[in-house]
Amino acid sequence: MPYCVYIVECADKSLYIGCTNNLERRLEQHNNSKCGAHYTKIRRPVVLKYSEKYETLAEARRREQEIKSWRREKKLDLINKIN
Repeated sequence: MPYCVYIVECADKSLYIGCTNNLERRLEQHNNSKCGAHYTKIRRPVVLKYSEKYETLAEARRREQEIKSWRREKKLDLINKIN
C-alpha cells in the first residue's frame, strides 16, 4: 500500500505536513472530522498543495520529518515546483 507525504495550506496561510496511506480520507478528516489533527482543526479549511508517494511507511516518515525541518521558504519552493 503506498503512503503519501503531503502539504496542506490552512486558512491562516500556515502549512501543515503529514503522512497517510489514504490521502482523500485524511483531507476529509482535516476539514470535517474531529479525528483531524488539532493544528488543522482550528485553522480550517485546508487545501492540498503538494503530495509525494512512497512504498513504505518508513520512507514516508523520513521524508515527512525532512520537510518539516525546512524553513517555510523552502517548503513553498517545493510546492511551486509542481505548479
